[in-house]
Amino acid sequence: MAKFREDVVNHSVTWVEVHRDTKQLARMLVDQGPWKGIIALTRGGLVPAAIVARELNIFVVDTLCISSYDEQVIEDTVVLKTPHQAVEDKGEGWLLVDDLVDTGTTAREARRILPDAHFATIFAKPKGREFVDTVVSEVSQDTWIYFPWDTEPQYVTPIADGPRKAR
Repeated sequence: MAKFREDVVNHSVTWVEVHRDTKQLARMLVDQGPWKGIIALTRGGLVPAAIVARELNIFVVDTLCISSYDEQVIEDTVVLKTPHQAVEDKGEGWLLVDDLVDTGTTAREARRILPDAHFATIFAKPKGREFVDTVVSEVSQDTWIYFPWDTEPQYVTPIADGPRKAR
């Protein structure tokens, strides 16, 4: 397991915020179709893709599976699965959905595989922004977004009940 970075700003996103922002993404996309289908860029794009598919009434959903992270450390990209029909179409008429574009490493690979797809994401950082067609929110490069599917709620001791400093 990789050591977590200390040079980032942590930003947690709730399920309600993801749903709200993804519906906003769908509103931005509704008049840009029609779409042959949606390609979810896994794993982060799975939840937003499901919401967009529902909101745009799209029933064809596939995945482009690319791995490039070990926790917060970017590694080499590995393509694990491609969406055959969308690849044949070079992405033309397809909507590629992800939760966020960070350094552009994964996005660059996705664009290589599906050059004509419309790439939509909830969040974009400056280094990856050029690869995305539609984005809801832009954030700084040093922001690390914790999505609800990457976290779990847990009990936290109240400040008043915590260890006290000697007086």
